[in-house]
Amino acid sequence: MRQVAIGIDIGGTNTSIGVVDREGNLLFETKPQLPTPQKRENPDARQDVSNQLRDSFIELITAEIRHAIQTVGKSIPELEVAGIGIGAPFANYYDGTMGITANLPFTDVVHLTGLIQAKLPEIAIVKVTNDANAAALGELIYGGGRGMRNFVMITLGTGLGTGLIVNGDLVYGQDGFAGELGHATAVPDGRDCGCGAKGHLETYCSATGIKRTVFELLAQHLNSESRLAKISYNDLTAKMVYDAAVEGDPLALEAFSYTGKILGRSLADAVHYLSPEAIFLFGGPTAAGELLFKPVRESLEHYLLPFYRNKIKLLPSELKAGSAAIVGASALVWKELDKIQ
Repeated sequence: MRQVAIGIDIGGTNTSIGVVDREGNLLFETKPQLPTPQKRENPDARQDVSNQLRDSFIELITAEIRHAIQTVGKSIPELEVAGIGIGAPFANYYDGTMGITANLPFTDVVHLTGLIQAKLPEIAIVKVTNDANAAALGELIYGGGRGMRNFVMITLGTGLGTGLIVNGDLVYGQDGFAGELGHATAVPDGRDCGCGAKGHLETYCSATGIKRTVFELLAQHLNSESRLAKISYNDLTAKMVYDAAVEGDPLALEAFSYTGKILGRSLADAVHYLSPEAIFLFGGPTAAGELLFKPVRESLEHYLLPFYRNKIKLLPSELKAGSAAIVGASALVWKELDKIQ
């Protein structure tokens, strides 16, 4: 009998489903990805439309899970599905729900685990958490966090997510939403954040934050000869900033330096709270390598209390970028099995 877990990543645009074994091998992945319902499908926020979209989405997911199990079962006859792990926005591990978000059309929280389990009663374990928590569990079980009991996982993308592993367990907090370092204030009264507040860390230290930094620097440096000055905000990507930095563009280098300083300072605060063994960085901006890691490391060491200095490892995630979301979500299942056993 070979045990596998189903990993589901519910993104703002697409949803991916995969079958993952105990070693973290992705045995099957949906191709193409499933479409996640969009806000534009319910522009008037009608309850009946919301319910219809929710039910159709759950039916789509469960049908794909059955298809995935059947497909993998053809090559692995003695297949046992240990459970389903889901990474979703504003997910609450405790009650199995996905909260209301700005990009999705649902007018109420969606009881993901209950709805899926009702369709697939033969699968005993169905758990959900947010994508950063899923990444932290993935790092703990499959990645560089194996053997560690205390570390911080930072996911850098459009925003900044955080997963906290303390004493070998993921920290959820009282309501399931612990670990929102991206919404800690990094610069008082600073940039507007999508949540409505100002100066939050993710407005500076994310792919979007790096773009905003470039344009603030362009405004400060009149007549800049940077190649980035010729690119509009909508067209600019963090990858373009990286490419310019590699070629020695002073403004691009300054953008990475500024980003690293702010992120390192906030990570020092996290160290003071948690005393982790390591901090892992994951996501698109980490492809910049030492252009990002060097200023983060220098800032982290500068702001740490003396007895923490040179003790905290700053590491790139060992999760594979292409499959990390699915594999991370599947790790929820193995963690639950460990608790039961």
